[in-house]
Amino acid sequence: MSVTIDIAGLPAERISFAPSPLAELCMALHALSQPAHHPGLASWTTATSAALDPSLADRLLEGDFMWRSSFSDVFMPFAGIPGGAGLPAATLAEELDVLDRLDDELFVTAALEHCWLAQYNEGGIPSPLKDPAAKAKALETAAARGPRQLAFSVRLLEDPAGVRAWMRRLLEDCDEAFFAEAWKRLEPAQSADARHKTEVLRRKGLPAALQEVSPALSVDEGLTTVTVDKMVHGSATATDPRLGPGLVFVPTHFGRPHLLVLHAPSWRPVVHYPLGSPQLTVAAGSVELIQRRMEALAHPMRMLLCRSLARAPYTTSELATVHGITAPEVSRHLAALKKAGLTHTRRQGRYVQHQLDLSVVARLGSDLIEGLLR
Repeated sequence: MSVTIDIAGLPAERISFAPSPLAELCMALHALSQPAHHPGLASWTTATSAALDPSLADRLLEGDFMWRSSFSDVFMPFAGIPGGAGLPAATLAEELDVLDRLDDELFVTAALEHCWLAQYNEGGIPSPLKDPAAKAKALETAAARGPRQLAFSVRLLEDPAGVRAWMRRLLEDCDEAFFAEAWKRLEPAQSADARHKTEVLRRKGLPAALQEVSPALSVDEGLTTVTVDKMVHGSATATDPRLGPGLVFVPTHFGRPHLLVLHAPSWRPVVHYPLGSPQLTVAAGSVELIQRRMEALAHPMRMLLCRSLARAPYTTSELATVHGITAPEVSRHLAALKKAGLTHTRRQGRYVQHQLDLSVVARLGSDLIEGLLR
Protein backbone atom coordinates (compact mmCIF):
# COMPACT_ATOMS: atom_id res chain seq x y z
CA MET A 1 0.00 0.00 0.00
CA SER A 2 1.24 3.46 -0.83
CA VAL A 3 0.44 6.95 -2.05
CA THR A 4 2.02 7.88 -5.37
CA ILE A 5 2.72 11.37 -6.70
CA ASP A 6 3.20 11.90 -10.42
CA ILE A 7 6.15 14.28 -10.98
CA ALA A 8 6.92 13.42 -14.62
CA GLY A 9 8.39 16.52 -16.24
CA LEU A 10 8.26 18.57 -13.03
CA PRO A 11 11.20 21.02 -12.94
CA ALA A 12 13.42 20.68 -9.88
CA GLU A 13 12.76 24.30 -8.95
CA ARG A 14 9.06 23.43 -8.47
CA ILE A 15 9.95 21.03 -5.64
CA SER A 16 10.06 23.05 -2.43
CA PHE A 17 10.69 22.67 1.28
CA ALA A 18 9.06 25.21 3.58
CA PRO A 19 7.55 25.37 7.08
CA SER A 20 3.89 26.23 7.54
CA PRO A 21 2.66 27.82 10.78
CA LEU A 22 -0.97 26.95 10.01
CA ALA A 23 -0.15 23.28 9.32
CA GLU A 24 1.88 23.16 12.54
CA LEU A 25 -1.03 24.66 14.48
CA CYS A 26 -3.20 21.84 13.14
CA MET A 27 -0.71 19.29 14.48
CA ALA A 28 -0.54 21.08 17.84
CA LEU A 29 -4.33 20.86 18.09
CA HIS A 30 -4.15 17.19 17.14
CA ALA A 31 -1.54 16.52 19.84
CA LEU A 32 -3.77 18.20 22.42
CA SER A 33 -6.79 16.14 21.34
CA GLN A 34 -4.91 12.84 20.95
CA PRO A 35 -2.03 12.88 23.49
CA ALA A 36 -1.68 9.08 23.25
CA HIS A 37 -0.36 9.55 19.70
CA HIS A 38 2.45 11.73 21.03
CA PRO A 39 3.94 10.40 24.28
CA GLY A 40 7.06 12.49 23.72
CA LEU A 41 4.91 15.63 24.03
CA ALA A 42 3.26 14.56 27.28
CA SER A 43 4.64 17.42 29.37
CA TRP A 44 3.64 20.03 26.76
CA THR A 45 0.15 18.63 26.13
CA THR A 46 -0.54 18.28 29.86
CA ALA A 47 0.63 21.79 30.72
CA THR A 48 -1.07 23.41 27.73
CA SER A 49 -4.38 21.65 28.30
CA ALA A 50 -4.35 22.60 31.96
CA ALA A 51 -3.70 26.26 31.12
CA LEU A 52 -6.39 26.57 28.43
CA ASP A 53 -9.20 28.96 29.13
CA PRO A 54 -12.33 26.80 29.65
CA SER A 55 -14.20 28.78 26.99
CA LEU A 56 -11.46 28.17 24.41
CA ALA A 57 -11.26 24.48 25.33
CA ASP A 58 -15.01 24.21 24.88
CA ARG A 59 -14.90 25.88 21.47
CA LEU A 60 -12.15 23.50 20.33
CA LEU A 61 -14.47 20.54 20.88
CA GLU A 62 -16.96 21.74 18.25
CA GLY A 63 -14.85 21.21 15.16
CA ASP A 64 -12.23 18.83 16.53
CA PHE A 65 -12.83 16.25 13.80
CA MET A 66 -10.80 18.55 11.53
CA TRP A 67 -7.65 17.67 13.45
CA ARG A 68 -8.49 14.80 15.80
CA SER A 69 -9.16 11.79 13.55
CA SER A 70 -8.00 13.21 10.21
CA PHE A 71 -6.06 16.29 9.22
CA SER A 72 -8.24 18.64 7.24
CA ASP A 73 -6.79 20.13 4.09
CA VAL A 74 -8.04 23.55 5.19
CA PHE A 75 -4.83 23.78 7.22
CA MET A 76 -2.82 23.82 3.98
CA PRO A 77 -4.82 26.36 1.97
CA PHE A 78 -1.78 27.33 -0.12
CA ALA A 79 -2.23 23.99 -1.94
CA GLY A 80 -5.85 24.71 -2.88
CA ILE A 81 -5.57 28.08 -4.63
CA PRO A 82 -5.42 27.52 -8.42
CA GLY A 83 -2.58 29.45 -10.00
CA GLY A 84 -1.29 30.62 -6.63
CA ALA A 85 2.26 30.51 -5.34
CA GLY A 86 1.67 27.02 -3.97
CA LEU A 87 3.86 27.70 -0.91
CA PRO A 88 3.09 28.33 2.76
CA ALA A 89 3.18 31.93 3.97
CA ALA A 90 5.70 33.13 6.53
CA THR A 91 3.22 33.97 9.29
CA LEU A 92 0.03 32.50 10.67
CA ALA A 93 -1.88 35.69 9.87
CA GLU A 94 -0.80 35.51 6.22
CA GLU A 95 -1.80 31.85 5.99
CA LEU A 96 -5.19 32.63 7.48
CA ASP A 97 -5.57 35.27 4.77
CA VAL A 98 -4.91 32.55 2.19
CA LEU A 99 -7.46 30.34 3.92
CA ASP A 100 -10.01 33.14 3.52
CA ARG A 101 -9.44 32.96 -0.25
CA LEU A 102 -10.62 29.35 -0.58
CA ASP A 103 -14.08 29.22 -2.13
CA ASP A 104 -16.91 27.95 0.06
CA GLU A 105 -17.31 24.59 -1.69
CA LEU A 106 -13.63 23.75 -1.33
CA PHE A 107 -13.56 24.93 2.27
CA VAL A 108 -16.67 23.00 3.35
CA THR A 109 -15.65 19.80 1.57
CA ALA A 110 -12.18 19.97 3.10
CA ALA A 111 -13.53 20.79 6.57
CA LEU A 112 -15.74 17.69 6.38
CA GLU A 113 -12.87 15.62 5.00
CA HIS A 114 -13.43 12.76 7.46
CA CYS A 115 -16.63 11.96 5.52
CA TRP A 116 -14.84 11.43 2.21
CA LEU A 117 -11.68 9.43 3.01
CA ALA A 118 -12.85 6.47 0.96
CA GLN A 119 -13.58 8.66 -2.11
CA TYR A 120 -10.31 10.56 -2.54
CA ASN A 121 -9.34 8.63 -5.65
CA GLU A 122 -12.68 8.43 -7.40
CA GLY A 123 -12.06 11.55 -9.45
CA GLY A 124 -13.71 14.04 -7.16
CA ILE A 125 -15.78 14.53 -4.07
CA PRO A 126 -19.42 15.70 -4.18
CA SER A 127 -20.11 19.08 -2.65
CA PRO A 128 -22.35 18.79 0.43
CA LEU A 129 -23.49 22.34 -0.35
CA LYS A 130 -25.09 21.11 -3.59
CA ASP A 131 -25.49 17.32 -3.34
CA PRO A 132 -28.29 16.21 -0.95
CA ALA A 133 -26.80 12.72 -0.55
CA ALA A 134 -23.40 14.17 0.31
CA LYS A 135 -25.02 16.51 2.83
CA ALA A 136 -26.93 13.67 4.46
CA LYS A 137 -23.77 11.58 4.70
CA ALA A 138 -21.83 14.45 6.24
CA LEU A 139 -24.48 14.98 8.92
CA GLU A 140 -24.77 11.25 9.64
CA THR A 141 -21.01 10.97 10.10
CA ALA A 142 -20.95 14.04 12.33
CA ALA A 143 -23.79 12.63 14.45
CA ALA A 144 -21.66 9.59 15.23
CA ARG A 145 -19.00 11.94 16.60
CA GLY A 146 -21.36 13.61 19.05
CA PRO A 147 -23.90 16.44 19.40
CA ARG A 148 -21.29 19.22 19.32
CA GLN A 149 -19.82 17.96 16.06
CA LEU A 150 -23.28 17.54 14.55
CA ALA A 151 -24.24 21.09 15.50
CA PHE A 152 -20.99 22.40 14.03
CA SER A 153 -21.58 20.52 10.76
CA VAL A 154 -25.12 21.86 10.48
CA ARG A 155 -23.83 25.41 10.98
CA LEU A 156 -21.06 24.83 8.46
CA LEU A 157 -23.50 23.66 5.78
CA GLU A 158 -26.06 26.38 6.47
CA ASP A 159 -23.71 29.31 7.08
CA PRO A 160 -20.22 28.70 5.63
CA ALA A 161 -19.22 32.37 5.89
CA GLY A 162 -20.18 32.55 9.54
CA VAL A 163 -18.28 29.37 10.41
CA ARG A 164 -15.23 30.56 8.50
CA ALA A 165 -15.16 33.76 10.55
CA TRP A 166 -15.68 31.71 13.73
CA MET A 167 -12.85 29.37 12.78
CA ARG A 168 -10.41 32.20 12.04
CA ARG A 169 -11.13 33.75 15.42
CA LEU A 170 -10.67 30.35 17.08
CA LEU A 171 -7.25 29.84 15.47
CA GLU A 172 -6.20 33.38 16.33
CA ASP A 173 -7.18 32.75 19.95
CA CYS A 174 -5.14 29.50 19.93
CA ASP A 175 -2.21 31.48 18.62
CA GLU A 176 -2.48 33.95 21.45
CA ALA A 177 -3.07 31.27 24.10
CA PHE A 178 -0.24 28.85 23.31
CA PHE A 179 0.84 28.55 19.69
CA ALA A 180 2.74 31.81 19.15
CA GLU A 181 5.17 30.89 21.91
CA ALA A 182 5.62 27.37 20.57
CA TRP A 183 6.08 28.56 16.97
CA LYS A 184 8.71 31.09 18.05
CA ARG A 185 10.67 28.17 19.47
CA LEU A 186 10.10 25.71 16.60
CA GLU A 187 10.20 27.89 13.47
CA PRO A 188 14.02 28.42 13.36
CA ALA A 189 14.67 24.67 13.38
CA GLN A 190 12.01 24.02 10.74
CA SER A 191 13.36 26.78 8.49
CA ALA A 192 16.89 25.43 8.92
CA ASP A 193 15.70 21.93 8.01
CA ALA A 194 13.93 23.26 4.92
CA ARG A 195 17.09 25.09 3.81
CA HIS A 196 19.20 21.98 4.39
CA LYS A 197 16.93 19.72 2.36
CA THR A 198 16.70 22.31 -0.41
CA GLU A 199 20.49 22.26 -0.61
CA VAL A 200 20.54 18.44 -0.64
CA LEU A 201 18.03 18.50 -3.51
CA ARG A 202 20.19 20.98 -5.42
CA ARG A 203 23.50 19.21 -4.85
CA LYS A 204 22.62 15.51 -4.66
CA GLY A 205 19.26 15.21 -6.39
CA LEU A 206 15.75 14.12 -5.47
CA PRO A 207 16.50 10.54 -4.31
CA ALA A 208 18.93 11.83 -1.67
CA ALA A 209 16.55 14.58 -0.58
CA LEU A 210 13.69 12.09 -0.16
CA GLN A 211 15.84 9.84 2.01
CA GLU A 212 16.59 12.87 4.17
CA VAL A 213 12.85 13.39 4.57
CA SER A 214 11.94 9.80 5.50
CA PRO A 215 12.90 6.22 4.60
CA ALA A 216 9.22 5.80 3.70
CA LEU A 217 9.74 7.96 0.57
CA SER A 218 11.30 6.86 -2.71
CA VAL A 219 11.38 7.81 -6.38
CA ASP A 220 11.73 5.63 -9.47
CA GLU A 221 14.85 5.69 -11.64
CA GLY A 222 13.16 7.85 -14.25
CA LEU A 223 12.22 10.45 -11.63
CA THR A 224 8.58 10.28 -12.67
CA THR A 225 6.84 8.98 -9.54
CA VAL A 226 7.35 9.61 -5.84
CA THR A 227 6.07 6.75 -3.69
CA VAL A 228 5.17 7.17 -0.02
CA ASP A 229 4.93 3.93 1.95
CA LYS A 230 1.68 4.24 3.92
CA MET A 231 -1.12 1.94 5.01
CA VAL A 232 -3.47 3.54 2.49
CA HIS A 233 -3.86 3.64 -1.29
CA GLY A 234 -3.84 7.00 -3.04
CA SER A 235 -2.48 8.99 -5.94
CA ALA A 236 -1.90 12.62 -6.88
CA THR A 237 -0.20 14.66 -9.55
CA ALA A 238 2.21 17.54 -9.14
CA THR A 239 1.84 18.58 -12.78
CA ASP A 240 -1.85 19.43 -13.14
CA PRO A 241 -1.95 22.58 -15.32
CA ARG A 242 -5.28 23.63 -13.79
CA LEU A 243 -3.65 23.99 -10.39
CA GLY A 244 -0.11 24.90 -11.34
CA PRO A 245 2.84 22.51 -11.05
CA GLY A 246 4.51 21.96 -7.72
CA LEU A 247 5.30 19.58 -4.88
CA VAL A 248 5.84 20.96 -1.37
CA PHE A 249 7.45 19.27 1.64
CA VAL A 250 6.45 20.77 5.00
CA PRO A 251 8.28 19.84 8.24
CA THR A 252 6.52 19.34 11.57
CA HIS A 253 7.58 18.84 15.17
CA PHE A 254 4.16 18.34 16.73
CA GLY A 255 3.18 15.87 13.98
CA ARG A 256 5.57 13.02 14.71
CA PRO A 257 5.06 10.12 14.06
CA HIS A 258 2.53 11.08 11.36
CA LEU A 259 3.83 11.29 7.81
CA LEU A 260 0.99 12.89 5.86
CA VAL A 261 0.35 13.26 2.15
CA LEU A 262 -2.24 15.73 0.89
CA HIS A 263 -3.52 13.92 -2.21
CA ALA A 264 -7.10 15.14 -2.51
CA PRO A 265 -8.56 15.99 -5.92
CA SER A 266 -8.29 19.70 -6.81
CA TRP A 267 -5.31 20.24 -4.47
CA ARG A 268 -1.58 20.30 -5.12
CA PRO A 269 0.19 17.44 -3.37
CA VAL A 270 1.96 18.19 -0.09
CA VAL A 271 4.12 15.89 2.05
CA HIS A 272 4.02 16.80 5.75
CA TYR A 273 7.01 15.07 7.35
CA PRO A 274 8.05 14.74 11.00
CA LEU A 275 11.23 16.06 12.59
CA GLY A 276 12.84 14.84 15.80
CA SER A 277 12.86 11.40 17.37
CA PRO A 278 10.04 9.25 18.70
CA GLN A 279 9.94 8.63 22.44
CA LEU A 280 7.85 5.53 23.00
CA THR A 281 7.98 3.52 26.19
CA VAL A 282 8.17 -0.22 25.50
CA ALA A 283 7.14 -2.61 28.28
CA ALA A 284 7.43 -6.38 28.41
CA GLY A 285 4.45 -8.70 28.00
CA SER A 286 3.93 -12.44 28.22
CA VAL A 287 4.82 -14.54 25.18
CA GLU A 288 1.25 -15.89 25.03
CA LEU A 289 -0.26 -12.41 25.18
CA ILE A 290 2.08 -11.04 22.52
CA GLN A 291 1.37 -14.03 20.29
CA ARG A 292 -2.39 -13.61 20.68
CA ARG A 293 -2.16 -9.93 19.79
CA MET A 294 0.13 -10.44 16.82
CA GLU A 295 -2.17 -13.17 15.49
CA ALA A 296 -5.09 -10.76 15.77
CA LEU A 297 -3.12 -8.18 13.77
CA ALA A 298 -1.87 -10.68 11.17
CA HIS A 299 -5.00 -10.33 9.02
CA PRO A 300 -4.47 -7.54 6.44
CA MET A 301 -8.01 -6.19 6.84
CA ARG A 302 -7.56 -5.93 10.60
CA MET A 303 -4.41 -3.91 10.04
CA LEU A 304 -6.40 -1.54 7.82
CA LEU A 305 -9.11 -1.28 10.45
CA CYS A 306 -6.44 -0.57 13.07
CA ARG A 307 -5.13 2.28 10.96
CA SER A 308 -8.53 3.96 11.24
CA LEU A 309 -9.05 3.02 14.87
CA ALA A 310 -5.63 4.38 15.82
CA ARG A 311 -6.77 7.86 14.85
CA ALA A 312 -10.22 8.14 16.36
CA PRO A 313 -13.32 6.20 17.46
CA TYR A 314 -15.37 4.71 14.62
CA THR A 315 -18.68 2.91 14.44
CA THR A 316 -19.04 -0.43 12.71
CA SER A 317 -20.99 1.10 9.82
CA GLU A 318 -18.39 3.85 9.33
CA LEU A 319 -15.60 1.27 9.12
CA ALA A 320 -17.63 -0.79 6.66
CA THR A 321 -18.10 2.26 4.41
CA VAL A 322 -14.48 3.39 4.57
CA HIS A 323 -13.01 -0.06 3.89
CA GLY A 324 -15.62 -1.38 1.45
CA ILE A 325 -16.71 -4.47 3.39
CA THR A 326 -19.96 -5.46 5.11
CA ALA A 327 -20.84 -4.52 8.66
CA PRO A 328 -20.90 -8.21 9.78
CA GLU A 329 -17.36 -8.64 8.44
CA VAL A 330 -16.24 -5.57 10.38
CA SER A 331 -17.91 -6.95 13.52
CA ARG A 332 -16.03 -10.26 13.22
CA HIS A 333 -12.69 -8.47 12.85
CA LEU A 334 -13.48 -6.13 15.75
CA ALA A 335 -14.35 -9.13 17.93
CA ALA A 336 -10.93 -10.65 17.24
CA LEU A 337 -9.18 -7.38 18.08
CA LYS A 338 -11.20 -6.91 21.26
CA LYS A 339 -10.53 -10.50 22.40
CA ALA A 340 -6.82 -9.74 22.13
CA GLY A 341 -7.29 -6.64 24.26
CA LEU A 342 -6.32 -4.28 21.44
CA THR A 343 -9.48 -2.17 21.32
CA HIS A 344 -12.01 -0.63 23.63
CA THR A 345 -15.54 0.62 23.01
CA ARG A 346 -17.74 3.43 24.25
CA ARG A 347 -21.35 4.44 23.65
CA GLN A 348 -22.07 7.88 22.15
CA GLY A 349 -25.85 8.22 22.20
CA ARG A 350 -27.23 5.45 20.01
CA TYR A 351 -23.83 4.78 18.45
CA VAL A 352 -21.18 2.34 19.67
CA GLN A 353 -17.68 3.53 18.85
CA HIS A 354 -14.53 1.42 18.72
CA GLN A 355 -10.96 2.67 19.14
CA LEU A 356 -7.51 1.12 19.21
CA ASP A 357 -5.73 1.11 22.57
CA LEU A 358 -2.47 2.75 21.56
CA SER A 359 -0.83 2.06 24.90
CA VAL A 360 -1.28 -1.67 24.29
CA VAL A 361 -0.10 -1.50 20.68
CA ALA A 362 2.92 0.56 21.70
CA ARG A 363 4.08 -2.32 23.86
CA LEU A 364 4.30 -4.43 20.70
CA GLY A 365 6.99 -2.11 19.39
CA SER A 366 7.57 1.37 18.05
CA ASP A 367 7.83 0.18 14.42
CA LEU A 368 4.27 -1.13 14.50
CA ILE A 369 2.75 1.96 16.06
CA GLU A 370 4.65 4.30 13.73
CA GLY A 371 3.41 2.26 10.77
CA LEU A 372 -0.18 2.55 11.96
CA LEU A 373 0.06 6.28 12.55
CA ARG A 374 2.11 7.14 9.48
